[in-house]
Amino acid sequence: MTIELPEGYKPSPDEEYMSPQQLEYFRRKLLDWRNELLQESENTINHLKEENWQEPDINDRASLETDAALELRTRDRYRKLINKIDAALARIADGTYGYCEETGDEIGLARLEARPIATLTIEAQEKHERLERQHRDE
Repeated sequence: MTIELPEGYKPSPDEEYMSPQQLEYFRRKLLDWRNELLQESENTINHLKEENWQEPDINDRASLETDAALELRTRDRYRKLINKIDAALARIADGTYGYCEETGDEIGLARLEARPIATLTIEAQEKHERLERQHRDE
């Protein structure tokens, strides 16, 4: 079942939380983001294939290799982000999207708009980060 969204639709707090329209909005937002990341990754692969790796000057070659390593690290972050996007899409499909994994509370439209892959409320995220810092400091 495809849900039609009005032109320029944005989720509103006046609507039922995680209504079919809101879920469709976030599903499309996540798919667009995923496609954008995949396209950038494909562009990187094509760029690296076309690169002349036989630079005669050792400094030019070192610079080229450093740039390539940076691009590959960025693409690795994209790969991890795509996994999180896929997990968010799975949560949309199973009806758990928009709710905190720890507390079951609503994550909130503003937080999901800013970070559509969020799995925790701001409060739960802050608690999680405090615990991480404590364990790091020990």
